[in-house]
Amino acid sequence: MTKNTPNNWSSRDDALVEGMIRRGASRRELLKMLMASGVGMAVGGSLLTRATQAVAATPVFGGSIKAAGWSSSTADTLDPAKASLSTDYVRCCSFYNRLTFLAEGGVTEMELAESLSTDDAQTWEIKLKSGVEFHDGSTLTADDVVFSLKRHLDEAVGSKVNSIAKQMTEITKLDDTTVKVVLAAPNADLPTILALHHFMIIKDGTTDFTTANGTGPFICEVFEPGVRSVAVKNPNYFKGNTVYLDSYEYFAIPDNNARVNALLSGDIQVAAAVNARSLRMLEGQPSVATSITTSGNYTNLNIRKDLDPGMKEGFIEGMKYLINREAIQKSVFRGLAEIGNDQPVSSANKYHNPNIAPKAYDPEQAKFYFEKAGLMGTEVPIVASDAATSSVDMAMIVQQAGSEIGMNLKVDRVPSDGYWSNYWLKAPVHFGNINPRPTPDILFSLLYTSDAPWNESQYKSDKFDSMLVEARGALDEEKRTAIYWEMQEMVANEAGTIIPAYISNVDAISSNLKGLAPNPLGGQMGYAFAEYVWLDGAA
Repeated sequence: MTKNTPNNWSSRDDALVEGMIRRGASRRELLKMLMASGVGMAVGGSLLTRATQAVAATPVFGGSIKAAGWSSSTADTLDPAKASLSTDYVRCCSFYNRLTFLAEGGVTEMELAESLSTDDAQTWEIKLKSGVEFHDGSTLTADDVVFSLKRHLDEAVGSKVNSIAKQMTEITKLDDTTVKVVLAAPNADLPTILALHHFMIIKDGTTDFTTANGTGPFICEVFEPGVRSVAVKNPNYFKGNTVYLDSYEYFAIPDNNARVNALLSGDIQVAAAVNARSLRMLEGQPSVATSITTSGNYTNLNIRKDLDPGMKEGFIEGMKYLINREAIQKSVFRGLAEIGNDQPVSSANKYHNPNIAPKAYDPEQAKFYFEKAGLMGTEVPIVASDAATSSVDMAMIVQQAGSEIGMNLKVDRVPSDGYWSNYWLKAPVHFGNINPRPTPDILFSLLYTSDAPWNESQYKSDKFDSMLVEARGALDEEKRTAIYWEMQEMVANEAGTIIPAYISNVDAISSNLKGLAPNPLGGQMGYAFAEYVWLDGAA
């Protein structure tokens, strides 16, 4: 940091500038932005020099890559409303765009929207950028936005953000480039909410998702659910000539070691979400590099409160005392994690409640509760899979802890394919893997309200539901924070979800792949990496 840097300049501002550089902004554009923020020419130039050095490489056009995620399914989809796996998110980020975009540093930027404006945080006007084309050559209009947003309210669509979208009580076209959205109650988070992957904009009337007709940086050439996809550069992308790769292929390699070995052999250029234990395999390898993102991703143990053994009083409490969080942090994640306290709002979020102490590892206390539940001597299955990051390793640690007090926890390891449709949300005791979400409202709406689509433990609380509505409408930041803190306490104490740690996501990449940067929406640059990376020396 130079001595001339403004006192209020932060790492968030650094990230914003670096992100703009990566997205191809000119020096003139960047200086204009800085001066509009009250930064002088001399200081602005210094900041740009430093930021440019941080980006460290000059983008190169051309080339193709192969990238591997860790999970896929025959239920893979190109319908952004139904996206649930990281593979879905990666593909949707390639083929579609959102109205807004959550950039580095948690900054909400406009994407398809030119602006979002409101006087009261309840009635919003969305002005669209002009000249944006879908892959079929048609022009983006307000009709497409109205259709895309309204789909989430149609129960038949099966949108993963139906519960979030329900707050939109009116979605209407004002003219060809303007949409009006009225909320049930004020919610200043709407611009951030619209940056979620599910709110990507599709063409009015679309029902066929065997391919994708979006506005995104790539055009879908091949899509084989559960197998692979091939994307080619969109020559008419509305952001101009800012996409570097000519094409890329995306598929899953569920086995972690196989994924790492494919990277080391040069068969792939991106190995997403590698196990922390694999870092030893990567150390000292000049052909590979790593990108580490800590943004609130976690793997959790879910106990359904409406099924045995979760219905038995004491079992959930016993399991919380049986979780050795420090061991999981150190041995499973090799220190690349932060101890969790059984609620989903991590310390990376400004609304995180730091006063909720994680449950201590106390096997004797756990035994007391298991005896209270009448479960000592009975077999309790725990379903785990490589599909849920590091869940097998976590399950083995819990199983060992149980055996030491005479509690028989049986680990049922099931294949990755079909895990999310057959076991997640369904098995009485199972693991989940939740990607970061930028606001508590989104996390609670998706995971903990009574009608949440991903209510992993079937937690039901009328008080919790009403508090979420109250927080959403609270324009007073102090009041809003207080409500969110209490809601976090309720989840930690009352729900059947155990969150041992917030995981630092590690993506391993070829050393000649440049431009990958952390993003608050998760690994692989918030799943949008393909739009921003390039191959050094490709052209």
